[in-house]
Formats: sequence, C-alpha cells, structure tokens
Amino acid sequence: MKSPIRVAITGAAGNIGYALVFRIAAGDVFGKDQPVILHLLEIPGAEDKLKALKMELEDCALPLLKNLVMGVDPFFVFEGVDYVAAIGAIPRGPGMERRDLLEKNAKIFVEQGKALEKCGNMNVKMLVVGNPCNTNALVAMHNAPSIAKENFFSMTMLDENRARTQLAIKSGKELEKVEVIVWGNHSPTMIADLDNGKIEGKPIREVIHNRVWLEEEFIPMIQQRGTSVIKTRGASSAASAAHGVASALKALYQDGPTFSMGVCAHNNPYGISQDLIYSFPCRREKGKISIVSGLKHGSFVEEKIKASEKELKEERDAVRMYLKE
Repeated sequence: MKSPIRVAITGAAGNIGYALVFRIAAGDVFGKDQPVILHLLEIPGAEDKLKALKMELEDCALPLLKNLVMGVDPFFVFEGVDYVAAIGAIPRGPGMERRDLLEKNAKIFVEQGKALEKCGNMNVKMLVVGNPCNTNALVAMHNAPSIAKENFFSMTMLDENRARTQLAIKSGKELEKVEVIVWGNHSPTMIADLDNGKIEGKPIREVIHNRVWLEEEFIPMIQQRGTSVIKTRGASSAASAAHGVASALKALYQDGPTFSMGVCAHNNPYGISQDLIYSFPCRREKGKISIVSGLKHGSFVEEKIKASEKELKEERDAVRMYLKE
C-alpha cells in the first residue's frame, strides 16, 4: 500500500470542513488506493466540535484513514503536512469594512504561513478557501519564504462549477461538454471567459447567441452567486464549496484537463501584476502546474480581467504591512 498523504484542513468542524473531511477520508479526492492522515485545525473553543468530528470519522470505519491529528495550534497541526485546505477565516460581519476584513484575516494567514514555514513539508501545497481567499493566500505565501511561490493557491473551482452548470442549463447541452475558466479574484469582479470557453467543442458565443444574456445576466449571476445563496439559504455555501475544494485538490494532485485556480502571477504571460494571487487557466502535466498561455480576449472580457486585477492590487496594498518582502 502507498504511504499516507498528510492533509490539513483548517476550520475543519465548520460547515465546509465537515462536508469535506469525509470525502477525503473515503478516497474521493486522492484516490481509492491512497491512505490519508487528516490534520484538523480549529479555533480555541471549538475543541468539542473537533472531538465529535473525530468520533464520527472513527464510526465510519474508513480503511484509508490511517490517523488523525487535531488541535488549535497551526504550529502543531501543520507538522509534516503535504496539502492544506485553508477553509477557516473570519467572515465579514455587520458594519465591518472590507479593509477591516482584510486585516483581520491577514493576521490569521501570517500565523499559518509562519507555521508552514517552520513545520510543513517544503513541498506542501496550500489551497486557500477562506475569504478573501486570493489575498489570504498572498499573505501566507509571503510569510513562508522557503516554500515555492508556485505552491500557494486560492480556490476558484467553485466559480468554474457554477459557470459550467449555468451554461449547460442555458444551452441544453451536457455538463461534461462545457468548458469555461474563471479569471481574477474570487469576488464580484471575477470573470468567466466567454471568449475561450467551449460547449461541445464550439465557442460559447456560437452556441448561445444571446449576447445580452451572456454579458448582462450570466456574468453577474456567477459573480453574485455566493451572495444569492446566502440570501436564500440564510448561510453561505457549504456543500458546493466543499465540492469545489475537493475538485481543486484533485486538480492539484493529478494530471488532467485545464482548470481555474488562483496562483502566483509571477512571470504570468498575460501582463497581470506579478505580486498577486490571481485566477488563471491552469494545467497539471507530469506533476507540474503551470498557467496556460496564448489565450486572447475581446474588449468585454479584457476589461473585466483588468478590473479584477485592480481590485486585487487594492487588497494587496491594504495588507502590505503583513507581506514580507
């Protein structure tokens, strides 16, 4: 049998973490022949929830789950981990300005970056899910200078899944025949790539001829989908977010088709500012994850790509004091 992979999940006892841990332990992410050791991190005060989660994992009798490491200290929980799904973050509360949200979360990801620097496997890959995930990933990256910049990611797979599904519904085509990438920030400035996406191998605009729907209904729908879920459900996305995390981890673990992922923009081929975590079309080939080059955009998508870059620059500048040069 293979050696176990060590996978850390922060905010493990929260709604997203709870929906994710059982899928990882059952082999849905890293494979049915890949043993795992779960490292579960929570905030102080949530120890009982972690204990209950441990009890349920044990009660599932999952043969691939070889051990559990649990705690509230990232310097303990991150010891030797291979992957981190960083779900835990402070949500935006009533009256909280975006800058306040950025700074409060920056402090969390400074500590987690330092913990990875000190305790993690130097090949560890960190996928940040907790919002604002792009900038949180940037902060963690800066505070773990010994770990390659290419090993820090933010999740936009949920946004890609949302976009693919709505295009499939509108076109009446099978979901697996829809390909589309999301660019930019995981925020209302993200943009689904109408110029390079395909439906049954044909450009999106050749299958769905309704420009008004694509640009004025579909794009805002995807940008605001998370807010719509909160308004309807009374809580943020949980199961769909966990599925996005699972899909993103799988894309980082094994070679496959092009996928959306926030990655370090260093040396990117699209002129995006270097010191950002920005969602690009990515591909994993022979174990190496790289940005897909050579894609062209019309004025509508290009304008949105730049608007998302501008927002991420503003976020970066708001937390600059937490970035190690």
